[in-house]
Amino acid sequence: MIQTRRLLLRRARIEDATDLHAVFTDPRAMRYWDRPPHSDLAQTRRFVEWMAEASPREADDFVMVLDGRAVGKAGCWKVGEVGFILHPELWGRGLVTEALTATIPHAFATHPTPRLEADVDPRNAAALRVLAKLGFRETGRAARTILVGEEWCDSVYLALDRPPPS
Repeated sequence: MIQTRRLLLRRARIEDATDLHAVFTDPRAMRYWDRPPHSDLAQTRRFVEWMAEASPREADDFVMVLDGRAVGKAGCWKVGEVGFILHPELWGRGLVTEALTATIPHAFATHPTPRLEADVDPRNAAALRVLAKLGFRETGRAARTILVGEEWCDSVYLALDRPPPS
């Protein structure tokens, strides 16, 4: 577990599915995700089970808990690749930046990866701003990289190198 000023960041639990369902069914939150909004609670439950059962060598993801409620996730959904999502009611409050400011050093301290990467839809200006603020730099772009529902989406690839030892 990691405690920040406002958030508790912890591993997923099956009971998080109900709270996280509100995130994964919201079209605003899922606009730039790699899948359409979840259609039912069972789909969210399967995703949360996957998060909860993932080996720490393969995934290093945290549920973001605010005031006792799971409101999103942040961290490495796959070791070396950063991902995050937050309930839209909480956008603009710096919570993703706060979560990643804690989980990024954790990822570098826990895993031997030389850098962290992110794949972002270029229309997701908010995610690009957060990652730039944290030091990620663009490494490339590609068109039509993922089909979400019936819409092809593009990618901006970003990376953050491991900081030098202090």
